[in-house]
Amino acid sequence: MTPDDLAALHGACFTTPRPWRADEFATLLASPLVALIAEPGGFALVRIIADEAELLTIAVQPDLRRKGLGARLLSAALDQTAKRGAVSMFLEVAATNQPALALYQRAGFRPVGRRPGYYIGPDARDDALILRRDQGPVPDPTA
Repeated sequence: MTPDDLAALHGACFTTPRPWRADEFATLLASPLVALIAEPGGFALVRIIADEAELLTIAVQPDLRRKGLGARLLSAALDQTAKRGAVSMFLEVAATNQPALALYQRAGFRPVGRRPGYYIGPDARDDALILRRDQGPVPDPTA
């Protein structure tokens, strides 16, 4: 996927705070610390620094959601970061994003922090939850 492809898909998935631009994806992809995991209709972008990984973003085309693509991308991201030496992965997610929270919980992520009012939308503010998962076998997301 090109930076333009990533930006288009990200724009179809996110409005708050705002979708990322192609130049922002290009900058991230130029870093040796960043890895892209992509499948048709979705992608995950991770950064690995020392022994920690961060899920920067994950996006699944809206009409392909709830079909296992997000779980596959997340599992592949966990596998790839573990191979590169990460012993844990962090991410942040909107506290009201129940589908994403369910996905992350099934994958073994647990809350470790909260950023009150972090996401600013046109009509409301939403907290960001910080989640962490220690590396190890990825639980079966269908279980």
